Formats: sequence, structure tokens, C-alpha cells
Amino acid sequence: MDDAAESLPEEELLYDLADLFKVFSDTTRIKILYALMNDEKSVNEIAENLGASQSAVSHQLRILKQAHLVKFRRDGRNIHYSLADDHVLTILDQGLTHICE
Repeated sequence: MDDAAESLPEEELLYDLADLFKVFSDTTRIKILYALMNDEKSVNEIAENLGASQSAVSHQLRILKQAHLVKFRRDGRNIHYSLADDHVLTILDQGLTHICE
């Protein structure tokens, strides 16, 4: 076995990584992540920022939650969304840096 094959992560991790990057393949989801960069927002606030419907934003937030890219906090009947952690910012920053070079 050559060195390159030995340094590959396990197959299951590679599938998980590919699935994570698929989540970043939708412009609306990227916009939502940027909308949440500085502070938490409700679905309604995100929809207003993006000029999108609440149902479209809710659908995309569900995908982002499943990928552990956003988290939520319930405040009575309201749900507020925020970025899950600083890794999300790093991924976005690195992606922009790469395409701008």
C-alpha cells in the first residue's frame, strides 16, 4: 500500500465529509449562514434579510441543522437560530479565500 492510501481517512469519514460539502452547494443555505454570522435570528428575520419565503428558509434551516451547522434556541413560541460554532465561519472564510485567489 502506498503512502497516499495509508493517509486516507476511513471510508465512512470520507462519505460524511462529502455530505458536509454537499450542504454548502446551495446558495440559499450559504446566504442563511452569512445572515447568522453576527447574531442569532428568527426564521422571519432570516426570510426578510434574504427576500425569501419563511417556508423556503425553514426547509433550508432543517438541512443546516441536520448537518450541525446551525443550532437553535427556543424562547417561548419563538425559535432563534445561530451558527453552531466557529468552524462554520472558518469553512466559509477558507472557501472565499480559495475562490478569490
